[in-house]
Amino acid sequence: MEKLDLVVKIGSMALIQKDENAIDYNIFQRLGGDLRPGMILVTSGATEIGRLDYLKRTGHELTGVTEQDKVDYSAQGQTILMNTYRQFIRPEYGIRQVLVEHTHFNDPLRREHIHRMLLRAAAQEVIPIINYNDPVSDEEVRKMELASRRAEGVEVVECVDNDETAEVVAQLVGARNLILLTSTNGIYLDRNDPDTLVELVSGRDLAEVRARVTELMGHCSGASRTGANGARAKLAFAMRAVEHGTNVIIGHARYHITDLLAGRVPCTRLGVNVEKQA
Repeated sequence: MEKLDLVVKIGSMALIQKDENAIDYNIFQRLGGDLRPGMILVTSGATEIGRLDYLKRTGHELTGVTEQDKVDYSAQGQTILMNTYRQFIRPEYGIRQVLVEHTHFNDPLRREHIHRMLLRAAAQEVIPIINYNDPVSDEEVRKMELASRRAEGVEVVECVDNDETAEVVAQLVGARNLILLTSTNGIYLDRNDPDTLVELVSGRDLAEVRARVTELMGHCSGASRTGANGARAKLAFAMRAVEHGTNVIIGHARYHITDLLAGRVPCTRLGVNVEKQA
């Protein structure tokens, strides 16, 4: 199977200035300038950016059913999200939006269709930008579909959490590295103490890495926003990537991709026989 080198995922809170209720264009500029063909970007942010845009235009937020509000915000934010990436990604490179749902990865034919498309993009000097297709996703229907497949004994993925989507994409293309960009420097033993950053989660084999991840998950609590799954879930998806041969870096979106890969900035690195940062 042909492989790609790098999948990058960025979270919603890393793309905005929370105190200002505004898009953080510095992050878009840094990330956009770093992206190259052969890389795949999995991005969150449509829902949060759509919420900010709605708030800016009307002076208030939606007050309907929470899940429906998220759908409406996401539909409003998708265009802004893609236009902003297009503004900062180098003009000689094309970008292609890829909106996915869980069904695309749970069906072998659809999964292979996405795989071939991602490989073609690399050869065509294009950067794929992947996001979960929230505007057309119905939570109750999704739950019923997944429950039915589980009842048949079939392993399934949900992909509502873009950390999971990134892990599934990394597995699909055989990525050597997966970078999870966040609004922190990585995983902490105590999220209120910056000196407790865990720089390395490694071992001689998968069993050792899994044991250390399980121990570290016991220190994790809380999330950056309502509805997010937090550091515990991020570690669980990172471990799944490691199990499929991918090294994982969890780090701050303010750093360049090359600096994170080279270990020149503080971050959390996971993998079998991964070396400590210089």
